[in-house]
Amino acid sequence: MKKRHEQKLIILSMLMILALNIPLILLFDSSKPLFGFPVIYIYLFSAWLFSIGTTYLIIKKYYE
Repeated sequence: MKKRHEQKLIILSMLMILALNIPLILLFDSSKPLFGFPVIYIYLFSAWLFSIGTTYLIIKKYYE
């Protein structure tokens, strides 16, 4: 894997550290459910799935 592709993964890791930081998570902590689920759960699982999907795409596309 080339250095620039490794840098993409590092940037993704830093973004996920910020996305899963407590102050940002608490912004989505509301008492109203969305589609029957608490908003905080939807935020956490969508951020998690986004990171997995993006990592998969970077590794699959650029693995040499």
